[in-house]
Parts: sequence; C-alpha cells; structure tokens
Amino acid sequence: MQRALQLAALAAGRTSPNPLVGAVLLDPQGALVGEGFHARAGDPHAEVMALAQAGERARGGTLVVTLEPCCHHGRTPPCSQAVIAAGLARVVVAMADPNPQVGGGGLAELRAAGIKVICGVSEAEARTLNRAFCHRIASGRPLGILKWAMGLDGRTALPNGASQWISGPQARAWVHGLRAQCDAVIVGGGTVRADDPLLTSRGLRQQEPLRVVLSRSLNLPSSAQLWDQRLATTLVAHSDAAPAEARTQLDQRGVERLVLTDCGPRPLLEELARRGCNQVLWECGPELAAAAIRDGCVQELAAVIAPKLLGGKPGRTPLGDLGHTAMDQVQAWHTIDPPQGLGLDLLWRCRPPGPGSTMPGFNPTAP
Repeated sequence: MQRALQLAALAAGRTSPNPLVGAVLLDPQGALVGEGFHARAGDPHAEVMALAQAGERARGGTLVVTLEPCCHHGRTPPCSQAVIAAGLARVVVAMADPNPQVGGGGLAELRAAGIKVICGVSEAEARTLNRAFCHRIASGRPLGILKWAMGLDGRTALPNGASQWISGPQARAWVHGLRAQCDAVIVGGGTVRADDPLLTSRGLRQQEPLRVVLSRSLNLPSSAQLWDQRLATTLVAHSDAAPAEARTQLDQRGVERLVLTDCGPRPLLEELARRGCNQVLWECGPELAAAAIRDGCVQELAAVIAPKLLGGKPGRTPLGDLGHTAMDQVQAWHTIDPPQGLGLDLLWRCRPPGPGSTMPGFNPTAP
C-alpha cells in the first residue's frame, strides 16, 4: 500500500476533478506483476494500468489500490468490471470513494463477484493524500491554501508598496511547486495593480493553473502579464454592477469573465468546483485574504517568513480585519509539520482549529 500511495502522489495536481489513485498488482505467489497510477483526467485509471501490465499473471492475484475502484461510466469504463474480468482473488483498498456516484458500490460489486475485499489499510494516509478531493466532494468547494511572504516584523511590503522580493530564491521556487499542485491561483484587483504578477508554476506543470482575478468593480490596469494568455489562462470574476466599458476591454483581450451576483470568495469557489478544481491557492492581498478566511474558504496557511525588517508606518500586514474584538475569540491554528527552512527563510504551514486539523499534511513538494 505504501508503494501504491507513492505512485498516486506522482500525479499530484494533474488529476482534477478526479482523485489521486495508485495501484499495485501481485500474482498468487505475492510477486509484483503490475503497477500504475492515474495520470490525468481522461487517462486510464490506476487499476486498468496495473492490470494491463500484468496480463494473465493477474489471475488469482491481489490488487492493492489506494481508492475504491469506480463502478460508474465517466470518461472511462468502470474499473470494478475490469477487476472482476481479470479473475482476481483479492482486492485491498485504502479507503472507500467519498463520491456519491461510487460510495461503496464498487466494493459491493467486487464482493458480489466472489472477490475477497479488505478495506481500510493505510486509510489515514490515503485520506491525507486526497484531502483536496474529499473536501470538494463534502463541501462543494475546492480546498483553499492561503500563502503569503512577510518579514520578521509581519509586514508584506515596504511603505511605498514594494514587495519584490521579500523571500529568497529557494522559497520562491517552493511557491512555484505549490502552484503546480493547485488547479487555480486567485488574486484580487489590488494585487494585479500593485505587483503585476505572472502566477505560473514556471513550467513545473504541463498545463499551468488557471489564473483567477476577483474584482468587483473591474478597476484593473489596461496592461498586465495576466492578460497575455499564451502561458496560462486567466479568468476574471466580477459583480453584475461592473462597468460595461471595463467588461468590453477584457472581452477584447480574449479574457474570460465570470459574473457573480454575490461577488465573494465562497461563490467563486463554488463556481471553480463546478469547473473541476480540487485545490486552489490564494495569493491575494489582506482584505481578500481575510474575507476568504471568514467565508471558510481557507483550509491551510503557508506563511514564508524572511529574516528581514521592512518597517514603515502604517505597516502592511498579510490580513485585514477578521472581526475579532477580544483575544478569547482568537483561536490558534494547528501547525502541520515542524517549520521548514527554505534557504534563509522559514516556511510555517498551519490548518484551522477543528476536527481533522491535526491530521498529517500532504507535502506539495513530495515526489
């Protein structure tokens, strides 16, 4: 199962809206005869790849797979039927599929066909691996990661707004890797105006994540790197009160627009979930970041702390008002792993208080 989990993680960031799945196939004597993983939506599933590699050697053998085999027709045929046709004697599964289209149906089909099924092996690790997929199925929204870089004094920019670069090259490379694990990167209009970001993984992902700008009024610069979509696609979400002239300018540039009646983090993520996004990265300014937290759209923080003093008055900080008026309203977030050194910088990753928040984290830089 550990090998199957390693295989599944090879496709991190590339399978949405599908989960990450790895499979290992053993012959009746316990020898490895096939393995595979689901590489991207529309490609063969992990079980099918392992069965194809094993051929007739699979008959009477054991399939070890990180997720319950599917039992419905999607872009590919149901894996449960392929497993039954292969004549396997046993299937070992890490976790049942939370997708209601499957929801135990695949396991039931296997048992009905006389195959011995064992479920729950390394289940916690499998759920951690597919935390984003499970969150989207349960909530109807992608899992959100909020990232920022700041100095030791908690500031994210100099008094004049300059912020490039607070963190060093190793930390910035880590962020590119994090983007490669996400289906969309979200900023607000203020970030576009102040930083003119590119928001790509710098080629670490074959199809770059969708770049999303949330701007109620469409007060956006006429020229920005995001408008050039040769590298990556850009989507601009705005309110239905945005000026017609600003809409036309985006249309003329070939930038897709999304009108949101309630132009906020939660409706935006609900729309991104409908588009198949499992995980998104918030790289926004303080007001939008605070709104995303208040709306329950942030399930992980990734704070890069640089050993620098930016100073200035007023201070520029990562978050706007969260609505707290007393310290007993402030809850401590849970550290996922020990702080990680990235060159001279320090990465601190946390999850919000609540059930499951102390579950070991999925490392986006892991192979």
